Amino acid sequence: MILKTIKTNVITGFLGAGKTSLILSLLKLKPENETWAILVNEFGEIGIDASLMAGTHSSEQVVIKEVAGGCLCCAAGIPTQVAINQLIQKAKPDRLFIEPTGLGHPAEILKVLTNEYNRQVLSVNQTVCVVDARKVLIEAYRDNENFNQQLRIADIVYASKADLYQAQEFESLSALIGRVNQESILISANAESAIKLLLNEIDKPLLPRAKSTTPIKQSTSLGKSTSLTQSSASIFKPVSSSEPLPKPVEFNQGGYWVKSNQGEGAFSIGWIFDPSLCFEFDKLISFINQLIAHNVVRIKAVMITEEGIAGFNMSDGKLSVMELDDAMDSRIEIISLPALNETTLTEQLLACLTAN
Repeated sequence: MILKTIKTNVITGFLGAGKTSLILSLLKLKPENETWAILVNEFGEIGIDASLMAGTHSSEQVVIKEVAGGCLCCAAGIPTQVAINQLIQKAKPDRLFIEPTGLGHPAEILKVLTNEYNRQVLSVNQTVCVVDARKVLIEAYRDNENFNQQLRIADIVYASKADLYQAQEFESLSALIGRVNQESILISANAESAIKLLLNEIDKPLLPRAKSTTPIKQSTSLGKSTSLTQSSASIFKPVSSSEPLPKPVEFNQGGYWVKSNQGEGAFSIGWIFDPSLCFEFDKLISFINQLIAHNVVRIKAVMITEEGIAGFNMSDGKLSVMELDDAMDSRIEIISLPALNETTLTEQLLACLTAN
């Protein structure tokens, strides 16, 4: 039985803005006596963020659940409802973070979370939009409706990667927020104790505002438009919420499973490899660098290599690599605006396996 409402925040932002990095930073400030839960939605079909989070922050008091493939905020249907039910029942959290995909429409999930049924369980507080100010000067981002909707519904705009900004870039972000959402608070990652300040701010109640209740009928994305549901069904409708047994991945004869997705003007391909397979670290680096040269939007991976378990995260043409404690398998997801060649990429990945 839940005796008090769960502090809940939506952490939104465009692809590569730094949502996952921000949540990892917030986790470092988690009080020892609290349990936090995170629901992550990814555009890709296999799910990487939860593995990256779990690999860097393993704790019984941090429970992570993933909804892969599609948009959490547009698909206010049974899979999403059940996922949140399961996460709450399993973790009984003091705090819940919801991270929609960067290609998503967070106004839809806010309508669901704040309806009359869910207010009995969830205390939805400030919504955070993570923005890389360098993108504001790029027309494809500045004029993108998803990008602007994420800014419009934000109570707090968190300027990530601020140490990389030029003065003009931060000024352009400030000017854009002044036009799109004058009610929001702007916090720079460069500010002293920025994460502590953000954690204090996000617990303020969500105030009713016109921009968060305006129906979103259509969103023009990077080359594609999509119609959204107007449903505001409760996530606590009487649907089955028992945790299903994990469905085993059915690897093919080559020892891998692959699935693609497309929508919102973007394409993704993801692979999961049998844990008995081991990759050469240097070959993986060369493979990813080759993709960066071809302007792939995002690459995320958790890979078993001869040098240990490595997490890869690429955005803005820059690759970061981290050492992870554990992994159930190797998996990699690629997101691109042009269509991807699955056959060629699979062959290149298999060429990265160790000889034995």
